Amino acid sequence: MTTRVACLGDSLTRAQVSVDYLDLLARRRPAGDVRLARCGVNGDFAYNLLQRLDAVVADPPEVITVLIGTNDARASLAGYPVEQVMKRKRLAERPSAGWFQQCLGAVVARLRAETDARIGLLSPPVLGQELDGPAARASLAYSRMVAEVAAAEEVAYLPLHERQTEELRRADAPPVPYREATPAAGVGVLLQHVVLRRSFDAISRRRGLLLTTDHIHQNSRGAAHIAEVIDTGLLVGSG
Repeated sequence: MTTRVACLGDSLTRAQVSVDYLDLLARRRPAGDVRLARCGVNGDFAYNLLQRLDAVVADPPEVITVLIGTNDARASLAGYPVEQVMKRKRLAERPSAGWFQQCLGAVVARLRAETDARIGLLSPPVLGQELDGPAARASLAYSRMVAEVAAAEEVAYLPLHERQTEELRRADAPPVPYREATPAAGVGVLLQHVVLRRSFDAISRRRGLLLTTDHIHQNSRGAAHIAEVIDTGLLVGSG
């Protein structure tokens, strides 16, 4: 029996400038075991995700994964263009930790009320490669909020942040200083990937990055962690 899985999230799930973790997840399962629906929108905050749940609850799958919070965490960092992003993403208020937790809680509450799906919340991936730096600390703080929402709503918590932290420590990754990814930087990655035909992994290596191409978007190693925590946390033994 095929298990339908809806993967909700932001650009990491849209996978235009990240390695596609949905593809990696499908490869981990026997052929025909899962049918994956991509529900990722570039730049989304938890608030944006809350606004677009109608399509998910209208035809609910058996499993729902939620990977959101990276942009909420980035908005807490110095140098992030909050005002511009608020206009572009039509945010109802200025991003904050409390608002993120409120919106994520509302996402889960609606999914629980209007579907019978198994729900898994992934902690956001590590921002940057300096585990003691502001970006990584912000992603850790938002990961802890995801864990709190998962516990309060009694849904699965999938420890992506913890898995990536472990990998960075074990590999003794060089502490490359975090740089906020601008739209121009995203275009630059796409040009290298599409025009120069460099793999996301090759772009990572040129920049000394272990899991990402730009401190945010995932290479194959980072995306594999996402697929792994979904598979082991929600899908093993299902179907």
